[in-house]
Amino acid sequence: MKNNILVFGTKNFNNSLNEIKNCLNFSLTFFNEAVLLDDIIPTTNALLIDCDVCDDPKNLILINSIINKPILLVVKPESKKKCNHNDKIFLPLIISDFNSRLVSLIISDKFNQNSSIKIKGYIIDKNEKKLTIDDSSITVTEREIQLIELLFNEKKPISKKIILKKVWKYSEDADTHTVETHIYRLRKKILGEFNDENFIINTKLGYTI
Repeated sequence: MKNNILVFGTKNFNNSLNEIKNCLNFSLTFFNEAVLLDDIIPTTNALLIDCDVCDDPKNLILINSIINKPILLVVKPESKKKCNHNDKIFLPLIISDFNSRLVSLIISDKFNQNSSIKIKGYIIDKNEKKLTIDDSSITVTEREIQLIELLFNEKKPISKKIILKKVWKYSEDADTHTVETHIYRLRKKILGEFNDENFIINTKLGYTI
């Protein structure tokens, strides 16, 4: 299955891409007012942005709202616009370079997603087993990483029994003190280093991030 690229471009830019789309190693979805982002984003692997659309603040707000997607910015050689995205490719496009740049960007993004996670301003490095913000970090265990990932991915409070089942693979009637103990220790480490009491929140429905 081809990677799908969401394109934010001017009319001329989009028309030019349409002319070469049969030579590309990915499929294109062009953003317009009728496009429902909630339907498209789950199947989008990267954003391709024409630097000229960055002139409109509304476009920038929209683009910045699409988090966790890699961005390739297409820039004219003479452009003096200040764009914040590091991954840039300059016109005129060489199709082979264009294909390889986008594929490399997506592969790199998938690797980073597998090795690190951004949560509430923190970064979890799963390889080094560290939770970091700014210049401060703490060491976290494999179990603590699994716990944080679960709470983050659920997006809603989950009970201790469900945490036991998904992280520790225990049956639902197992002792829940295991969860309480691990969360207590993790919150203590986070409070001690980052002075953050609200990284993991305990509600009536369970724990959440």
